[in-house]
Amino acid sequence: MIYYLVPARFRWVVLLLFSYIYYLTAGVRLVGFLLFSTIVTFVAGRLIGYLYEKGREPKQVRWILILALVLNFFMLGLTKYTGILLDALNALFDMKLRGLDLVLPLGISFYTFQSSGYLLDVYLKRITAEKRPLHYALFVSFFPQIMQGPIGRYNQLASQLFEPHALKRENLIRGAQRMLWGFFKKMVIADWAAVFVDAIFAAPEQYQGLAFFGALLYLIQLYADFSGAMDIVIGLAQMYGITLEENFQRPLFSTSVADFWRRWHITLGRWMKDYLFYPIMLSGWMTKITVWAKKKFGRKTGRMVPIALADVLVFLVVGIWHGAGGTYVFFGFYNGLIIGASELLADRYRQWKKALHISGTEPWYHGFMIVRTLLLTISRMYFSRADSMAQALQMIRNTFTSFRPSLLLTIPAGRDGLSFTPYALLIIVCGCVVLLAVDILQERGVKIRESLAKLPLPATAAIYFALLLSIGLFGSTDATKGFIYAQF
Repeated sequence: MIYYLVPARFRWVVLLLFSYIYYLTAGVRLVGFLLFSTIVTFVAGRLIGYLYEKGREPKQVRWILILALVLNFFMLGLTKYTGILLDALNALFDMKLRGLDLVLPLGISFYTFQSSGYLLDVYLKRITAEKRPLHYALFVSFFPQIMQGPIGRYNQLASQLFEPHALKRENLIRGAQRMLWGFFKKMVIADWAAVFVDAIFAAPEQYQGLAFFGALLYLIQLYADFSGAMDIVIGLAQMYGITLEENFQRPLFSTSVADFWRRWHITLGRWMKDYLFYPIMLSGWMTKITVWAKKKFGRKTGRMVPIALADVLVFLVVGIWHGAGGTYVFFGFYNGLIIGASELLADRYRQWKKALHISGTEPWYHGFMIVRTLLLTISRMYFSRADSMAQALQMIRNTFTSFRPSLLLTIPAGRDGLSFTPYALLIIVCGCVVLLAVDILQERGVKIRESLAKLPLPATAAIYFALLLSIGLFGSTDATKGFIYAQF
């Protein structure tokens, strides 16, 4: 209301003010980290822009870039990884080192990557350095996306933030619709799935017959939670007339692990590709590996070796971005290994398909690829959710040695406990059916909201009222849970 009531030229100030008010609610001390990242990257961007204006070459400004990136990522590493590092040193060398009493700032990985991406774009001359510090502060702190992304690009987002958007009924309705769908996914599907996931992973020995269901339900929880959060974020931004990048594109219909990562957390994948994968591929040491690989394995295979190696390195960083524990590191390595192996075996796959007379366009083959990728995705969930590598490996073993679905009925659900467990499971199943139905329609090119808008107003209102009512009637009655990716 305030945004649209103030004069148009001051509306960006309203967004900046409420972005900082919003972040202050997470803790006054945490704002210092946000300010540090904003100031470091803004000043470095201005210095790089100034030196470019004076005709300096990229090599002469590289040290400014390196220093700023080190400071920015040092802050991330200090808060996120110091405790884990000290615990490892204490365990290895029987030491008693004490860490800093730091609370992990919400969304620090997201605004660190967003501000670093801006700085790299300035260095690469893709954009001109922002000269107005408050404008840049809004770009880094824009409140709908600061906690969980999507990771914005300056050339796509900045102009929208400062443009005096006019009040449009369509933006308000479409934004509210998108937010409502996001809350349905989060509160009805993700939060109920979390009840069973938390129980199974908290007591894997007690529920060893449910190991597979723990991984499957965690995938459901993670998808509904994170994509639901993106629906809320994108819908809220749309109410201001601002279009954020999509972060999901129906990843459950992926036909390979590489395809999955092109559809899941799209802005993180694009960030890694532009700022890490390509620089690795163009580096001098990778060029030497390419030359060696071509001599060793032949031109065709040798050309794929550096790509596979770069994939592994990039996904190791993706794993560490999620967390510094051994499970996260292996999660990243596992993803990179599968994608890298697929790159190396691409020609062999084509030969096998030719020998089996498979063109790749058959419906059954497409379905097989989706199921295969889904099983590989579920297998990654053990490492993503388990507390340790030992627990993850034990649960994988339990998957193949113990299978007792009936144990699901022994997990208390919400305020009504065991008596409500069958209904909670039914809610999850029905919610997933609705979610998959929507994804299938969108995968086939159906524009659902446009189709709903063509219906008579009473019909459209009834559909969205039913969705709103379902959140109240079927939403989880367990303890309130925050969004999973806010912890990153």
